[in-house]
Amino acid sequence: MEKPNLTYIHNLSGGDKEFKKKIISIIKEEYPEEINEYYTNFNLKNYSIAATNVHKLKHKISILGLEESYEIAAEYENNLKEGNSILSDKFEIILQNITDYLITL
Repeated sequence: MEKPNLTYIHNLSGGDKEFKKKIISIIKEEYPEEINEYYTNFNLKNYSIAATNVHKLKHKISILGLEESYEIAAEYENNLKEGNSILSDKFEIILQNITDYLITL
C-alpha cells in the first residue's frame, strides 16, 4: 500500500513553513468531518450523496500524494453514482491509511 506524504504540499508551499503548516492544519480539521459525513451517508445507503463525499475526499487523497488511491476513489465515486458499493472495503482502507498518517503529523 502506498504511503501518504507531504511532497505536494511542500512543493505548493515553496518552502513557506507557515503556509505548509496552515494547509496541514486545514486538512486535519476537515478530514474527520468529511469521513464522518461519508460514513453516515454510506451507512444510510445514500450512495449518490456518499459519491459527493468521496469526491471531496479525493482532493485530500491527491494532496497527500496517493496516486493509486486516487484512482480507486475515482472509480468508487462513479460506482456509487450507479448504486454500486463494491469498492467500499478498498476505500475504507485508504481512509484508515490517511487517518493513521494524519495522527503522526
